[in-house]
Amino acid sequence: MNKHLVALFVIFTMISCSSDNDTMNEMTNDQSDSEEIKGSFVSDAHPTSGMVSLNMERTVLNLDNFKTDDGPKLLLYLSTNVDSQDFVNLGDLKGIKGDFQYNIPANTDLGRYKFVVVWCVDFSVSFGHAELK
Repeated sequence: MNKHLVALFVIFTMISCSSDNDTMNEMTNDQSDSEEIKGSFVSDAHPTSGMVSLNMERTVLNLDNFKTDDGPKLLLYLSTNVDSQDFVNLGDLKGIKGDFQYNIPANTDLGRYKFVVVWCVDFSVSFGHAELK
């Protein structure tokens, strides 16, 4: 009789631990989907500062307290690196000081494009960049 009780206890414990692990894994996956992705601008060719973040749906890029120098033809890129050899163009820089929003094109692989770059087209140089983490 004692052996049967011990066996039932062991089975019950294994089932409840397995269920808890599944719940824990689901919670961890949900948290990673809702993690905030953000970064801080650093200067490259010109002083650049501010914060960058993605909205929860990862469809809008936000620039907060952004500041950089004025220049000819400044664009905002999502890029695989600071040199902007492989990038998604988010459009003209909307301003050199303030808070701005940019729509991210559908099907953009944000796991691949981890850098936000203020790119000067005329001089082929980055004014500043932020890494999304």
